[in-house]
Amino acid sequence: MEHTPVPPPDARGFAGVILVDRRGWILLQERDSNPRIDPDCWGLSGGHLEGDEDPAAGALRELEEETGVRLEVGDLHEVGAFANDHRASYGTWDRMWVYAAAVDLTDADIDCREGRQIVFVDHATVSDLRLTRGGEGIVPAFLRSDVYASMAL
Repeated sequence: MEHTPVPPPDARGFAGVILVDRRGWILLQERDSNPRIDPDCWGLSGGHLEGDEDPAAGALRELEEETGVRLEVGDLHEVGAFANDHRASYGTWDRMWVYAAAVDLTDADIDCREGRQIVFVDHATVSDLRLTRGGEGIVPAFLRSDVYASMAL
């Protein structure tokens, strides 16, 4: 049985944000066929941290770059740090910090600046999607979390 390692201290850093709308649906991005990591899969809005960028700041920067949505650090709730299997792309296990925020937004408020589409997805249908390697662990864990339960009314 293969175990997920703890990424080393010098692992690549990634950060992402899961937005939760009034229905309890979560914002996911359908990647196109171009990315090096997980093409044609569904995952979080997020990406590489720049230099020694703070993970929350990087998550907010990536969210705005990919969706046009601008939030403040105070809007975020920490979900956790996850090991991401990027062995197929980079040969490494990397670390991804994940945050969530409850929002009063709809798909019409999201500007898809990366990937095929970025939309709110019914949590009941997430298991039908082909998720990114990181998303396979992160999304189900988030949907079981107290953070999500506090946002999904």
